[in-house]
Amino acid sequence: MNIVAIETATETIGVAVRSDNGTRAAFTLEGRRRHVEILVPAMEHLVAQVGLAVTDLHLVAVDLGPGLFTGLRVGVAAAKGLARSLGIGVVGLSSLEILARAAAGSGHGGHVLAAVDARRGEVFATVRDGRAGDTGAGELLGPGLFTPAALADGLRALGGVPIVAVGDGAQRYAGVLRTVPGVSCVDDALGAPPPLTLLAMAEERYDAGVAPADPRSVVPLYMREADATRNFAQVTNS
Repeated sequence: MNIVAIETATETIGVAVRSDNGTRAAFTLEGRRRHVEILVPAMEHLVAQVGLAVTDLHLVAVDLGPGLFTGLRVGVAAAKGLARSLGIGVVGLSSLEILARAAAGSGHGGHVLAAVDARRGEVFATVRDGRAGDTGAGELLGPGLFTPAALADGLRALGGVPIVAVGDGAQRYAGVLRTVPGVSCVDDALGAPPPLTLLAMAEERYDAGVAPADPRSVVPLYMREADATRNFAQVTNS
């Protein structure tokens, strides 16, 4: 399988590619919100670096979110457009699932708090066993949108179980999260879902016989309305 994975849920832009001979490569660009300008050229360059043409791809994996609205729209649109043009399927996964798996793969055993910065003083977060992959098993706190204080309260209710916090949301609000017994924050890594982890999870799903989705059915996982929609509603109701 020749697979490309697209990661745009945060400010980090990421692409990973696997060729059918097992060669893997990845690209990430952090700290610059230039998803529109960077994503497609980066993908085309990376595919060429492993000796493939874009037309050689068999599967597209994409992070569906939650995360930045603009980034998700760009990433999902690119995945759908590529898949439709090639007549191939799409594997979509959650940014929180990818972060939890990446933490487990980095040696953080046990439960993981995956937290993506949602802006507006909020985070998208879940607590789960990172080794459970995308099965939903081992979930202590279901995916949701939280203020840092509400998330800390939810973590305290877990009774001090050891939890490793990853993601740019955990890094931004580390001062609040570290007040919770049992919680430790990873400050210098895993700020964004790694594209290689997304790639590996997509491979696992395909190998397990899970059929990829028709690209027309793939939509971003926003978990809340966009700023423009909310602001419009406020204006029309005023």
